[in-house]
Amino acid sequence: MARTAAAFAGGTRLSDHLSVSVIARVYPRETVRAALRSLGRDSRRRRDLPAEVMVYYVIAMALFRTVSAREVLRCLVDGLRWISPDLPVRVSGKSSISRARTRLGAAPFLALRDSCVAPLARPGTPGAWYRGLRLVAFDGSSLNLPDEARNREAFGLPGSSRGSSAFPQARVTAMVELGTHAAFAWHAGPLAESEAEQAERLLGHLSSGMLVLADRYYTGFPLWSRAAATGADLLWRFKGNMKFPVVEALDDGSWRSVIRGSGRDRRRSRGELPVRVVAYRIEGGGEATMLATTLLDHRAAPAAELAALYHERWEIETAYDEVKTHILGPGAALRSKTPDLVFQEIDGLMLAHYAVRCLIHEAAEKAGEDPDRLSFVHAVRVMRRRIINPGAFPPRGPASRRD
Repeated sequence: MARTAAAFAGGTRLSDHLSVSVIARVYPRETVRAALRSLGRDSRRRRDLPAEVMVYYVIAMALFRTVSAREVLRCLVDGLRWISPDLPVRVSGKSSISRARTRLGAAPFLALRDSCVAPLARPGTPGAWYRGLRLVAFDGSSLNLPDEARNREAFGLPGSSRGSSAFPQARVTAMVELGTHAAFAWHAGPLAESEAEQAERLLGHLSSGMLVLADRYYTGFPLWSRAAATGADLLWRFKGNMKFPVVEALDDGSWRSVIRGSGRDRRRSRGELPVRVVAYRIEGGGEATMLATTLLDHRAAPAAELAALYHERWEIETAYDEVKTHILGPGAALRSKTPDLVFQEIDGLMLAHYAVRCLIHEAAEKAGEDPDRLSFVHAVRVMRRRIINPGAFPPRGPASRRD
């Protein structure tokens, strides 16, 4: 029995057609073209679905989860005509859309991330800094995929108490700026790839002036030493059985120590690094929390402040909730039925989340508010239904945020 393609309730409105303008502000057309040219993915001949259109389509697809692929394209095409009347785009069928996405691949989206995506917070952004250091964290999550044989083989099925899950899943680890919830780097892969392995792939996005928070599942000398080598400062939780010898006891209750490789780690890495250890127990709680940090001066970063600061790491869970609950929908699976398109869709999803976070950050700056106080759900609705002057875009791209 044929299914009726899902459409916009009440029909599309001008604001639906122009929601692409918000995406184009963050990912300007010239930047998209440059990314495609650098990879040889730009359309060399006239097509109904040019490559640059499909880049915007994949990002927009994340924002319009409840409608059909063809309906998303129709909405997008109408919006693109406001931006560039010269674009030769025709609304095509589902198979044509799939072929166009396959030609495009995932690489242009990572190139677009590297060109346009960066931490958003400015020096005055509330909740984004600790004593001049930008607060960031990384953590992992998983996304449900369509139950297709190729997805099961490429990504794997998570285990459960009754065997295996109904859906294959992809593992995603993201680097998030805590004050703005903006994910500025991410890596996706199969479930067999550990979160620590994925986190290691993100270390190139760290730099001096950052303070990186991480949970105890990422600890170990190899990852610690490579993260510290980026110039970023670290504040990571370690497992309670980790031994940190007391080199010097400090007035605030912390102590200077060293971190060394042990067991398998010792064969992979040599030497030792100085650390400062903060151990505490939450009143009424059970297990003690043990933190290690590269901030060695207890006067510049008191133990009580670091203990309170570590719990800001949970802001990354809010960012994942925004992606998985408010953009995708609770328990929803991605649309893509092949591994290559899964990677592409995940990148488009993360780029869409970043675009929403840019909108929130801009609004918070104008209102003098903490970005945490503005509703992500409302911002997504604005992205979907925004009416703006069609002659007003595309304005400046993200280069101005890097100044």
